[in-house]
Amino acid sequence: MTIALYARQQQWPLERVEVRLRHSRNHAQDCADCMQQDTKLDRIDTEIKLDGALSAEQRAKLLGVGQRCPVHRTLTSGIHVTATSV
Repeated sequence: MTIALYARQQQWPLERVEVRLRHSRNHAQDCADCMQQDTKLDRIDTEIKLDGALSAEQRAKLLGVGQRCPVHRTLTSGIHVTATSV
């Protein structure tokens, strides 16, 4: 959404954005701060396809915008989840 919004604001010829995500959990290696030996790390691999008559510079800029979107920032910031019983 952020990429498409930015392209519209710039009036760039972006026709479609396709994002594919793959999630995996890998055993932590060289994890000095891990509390448990069997710790796993989440990994998300992202593929972004931009359709439209965009220049190489425009494509690079849009991919950079995607790296700064709110969802990407949240996922890369180190999330702490708490649970409360009500």
